Amino acid sequence: MSTTALPASAIELRAQVREFLAGYAQTWTAFDRAHSWTAFDRDFSRAVGRRGWIGMTWPAPYGAGRTAFDRFVLQEEMLAAGAPVGAHWVADRQSGPLLLKVGTEEQKQRYLPGIASGDISFCIGMSEPNAGSDLAAIEARAERDGDGWRLNGTKLWTTNAQHCQVMIGLFRTTGSAREARQGGLTQFLIELDSPGVEVRPIPDLNGDAHFNEVAFTDVYVPGERLLGTEGQGWAQVTSELALERSGSERFLSAFPLVGAATRALNASPADAFERGDLATLGTLVAETAVLRSLSLMAAGKLERGEDPSYHAVITKDLGAELEQRTAPAVRSLFIDPPADLRRAIDYTVRAAPTFSLRGGAREILRGITARALGVR
Repeated sequence: MSTTALPASAIELRAQVREFLAGYAQTWTAFDRAHSWTAFDRDFSRAVGRRGWIGMTWPAPYGAGRTAFDRFVLQEEMLAAGAPVGAHWVADRQSGPLLLKVGTEEQKQRYLPGIASGDISFCIGMSEPNAGSDLAAIEARAERDGDGWRLNGTKLWTTNAQHCQVMIGLFRTTGSAREARQGGLTQFLIELDSPGVEVRPIPDLNGDAHFNEVAFTDVYVPGERLLGTEGQGWAQVTSELALERSGSERFLSAFPLVGAATRALNASPADAFERGDLATLGTLVAETAVLRSLSLMAAGKLERGEDPSYHAVITKDLGAELEQRTAPAVRSLFIDPPADLRRAIDYTVRAAPTFSLRGGAREILRGITARALGVR
């Protein structure tokens, strides 16, 4: 892909990241690579942290103060290679930036160094059993208890919660879902080893358990763990979701299949695949390049301190659609794909329905786009 829109620092970083990944990639199968940003590998994340590549855009003393373009290059190289980034992905992408934006100095000092080293993992506590894409319908409550709060309720689809130390959870502190909707919501930093927290893994069609249900029963959270401003949780979550939706994981989740297919085709005899279908491979790459440009525009907005929300919504919507088409398209290239590639294709086909749900369902995203265009 072209690097002409990137600064010199990002181009130099790309070579460094590829060299770093080459030391690991020899042992990764196509099936391993298909897991990528959901794969939880603490040792790998610590190695990334030692390079200064987690929280790399954060200001000193917590990060290196590098550009959003540098981080963009790092993330796309990691995802294109299918690296196991799940242990640090959420904290680097959105939890750390949210702490920097609205957290207290004590909160920053408590969590950011551990995030940057790859030792502390964060998960997201937004969705609930009766509040998925309609996030304003959440019912989990936080009630004052002396100088702190008591949390009760359930969060759902919380990726890798069973491995994480901290959740940023959204709870209703005043009013009800019917009356207040977006009002009365507050975010908390919840350490998941607290008494009353129960994490229940949810097996998926692949037999994995990335998703979790997290139940809170009278969980005490000290007052200093309230994140940001009481009652401003909706505004904070909205800014957080822009970071979640705009990154390259929204169109590169299935991209390792393209690389694996290319390697397999290059190593196969001519009668092992349908050469007439190779235009399919080119189409996938071309569409990825378009979405990459859109995501790069969002990175530019972040670098300038601007809101990337609308770019993020479109990137996520179109990216999920591309990702869901990738596995069937790659399968169509082969009469009989190699066993490892077939396993990776099958895994991605079963995982693909979730691609259009995580980070906001397609219908929600298109409603946001319609409002931005003034047609709703």
